[in-house]
Formats: sequence, C-alpha cells, structure tokens
Amino acid sequence: MRVRGKDSRGVVFEEDTSSENLCRSGAAFLTRFDVAIGSNLEIRIPFSNYASRRGEADFATHGRVVHVRDAASAGEKFVGVQFTGPRFQRMFRSESAA
Repeated sequence: MRVRGKDSRGVVFEEDTSSENLCRSGAAFLTRFDVAIGSNLEIRIPFSNYASRRGEADFATHGRVVHVRDAASAGEKFVGVQFTGPRFQRMFRSESAA
C-alpha cells in the first residue's frame, strides 16, 4: 500500500509499506514516519495483478490516524487509520483456509 501525508512536524511524506490489518473501515500498517493521532492521510491499495489485467483501478481513499504505537522493529511505528473516504469493498479468502 502507498501512504501519503504530513508527519508530526508538517513535512510531506510518501511511503510504500504493507498492511498489517485491513478491513472495510480502516487499515493498520508500519511506517518509519512519526504521524500524529488525528492526522489525515491519503491511502492507495493496489489490487492483484489479475484485477489489474481486468482493468480494475487501485483502491484509493483518505483516512484519519486513530492509533499510533512503537513497533517491534526499531524506528518504526504501528499506525491505525479509520477510512474517512470510500470504504474497502473487496472480499478476500484467508490463505490459511485454502
């Protein structure tokens, strides 16, 4: 996923990261940037290569930071956002259930 916004000092950043948790109303991810609770972020989640070949656009929305804590790896933060724009509508089957 790609996250774009301003860090706690007001400096614009853009980062490619991976989601740790994803649901209809929000997402959680790791970042190396210090973001403040209440910050607004732009979020883009690419669909699979199969969906891209079918012409489906990536999922794009906005989110508000509702949770920040230090991550297990040094220098990273675990951030939770609540989507304030479109909600994620895709359904996925757990790989462990396959």
